Amino acid sequence: MSTVSSLDRRTALKALAWAAAALSAVQLPAAASQAAAAEAGSGGWTVQTMEAFADTLIPGERRFAGDLAIAGAVSGPGAVQAGVIKTLTSPELPLAPLLPDIAALLNARAVAYAASHLILLPITLPAFVGLSFRHRTALVRGLFRPEDPDRVIWQMLSLLTGLAFDTAAHLDTRQAVATGHPGLTWLGFPPAGPDGLWRFPDYSYGRALAALHPATTASGSPA
Repeated sequence: MSTVSSLDRRTALKALAWAAAALSAVQLPAAASQAAAAEAGSGGWTVQTMEAFADTLIPGERRFAGDLAIAGAVSGPGAVQAGVIKTLTSPELPLAPLLPDIAALLNARAVAYAASHLILLPITLPAFVGLSFRHRTALVRGLFRPEDPDRVIWQMLSLLTGLAFDTAAHLDTRQAVATGHPGLTWLGFPPAGPDGLWRFPDYSYGRALAALHPATTASGSPA
């Protein structure tokens, strides 16, 4: 079974970790690069594979008849509809050049899985896309086992997938809410106030958990 080299694995891990940290800290205003957008529109194998992986983690409904990257396991939006490809291919991040190698690794794992389960894969699709949702889920579950040599790659990729759905990481939050981002809408993320800022008058636990420190500034920062 093919795999990424030690150097490529280190490069992939560094890029994924950097991207996850960047997206966790600040949302990126830029959308996908023109090249990545063109590939997404043409349904390239890398995009299909990444979409299928993301849909396995956060499933959604098919976008059109014959949509094979999305398994259609549930109704409602999933990671693909929420813009996971735009997140992964943002020109602000170093991931786009590495995605073909990561997709190739995932497809190699899918070939090995299919062979061990006597599954005949279609030759016209990426191997992972050719698996049913049940088998995709079983394969991905195995990728997160402690003994898997590429486990951290899949962990970081899953974190980025979650950020695409839960935070609209590739969009400004105001823009995402205003345009009805599928993930934020599904989660019931509240709109901003009239001044464009978010304030939360109700305590998350229904009560204050601590008294406000007397030296706290007007902006809410510690003195």
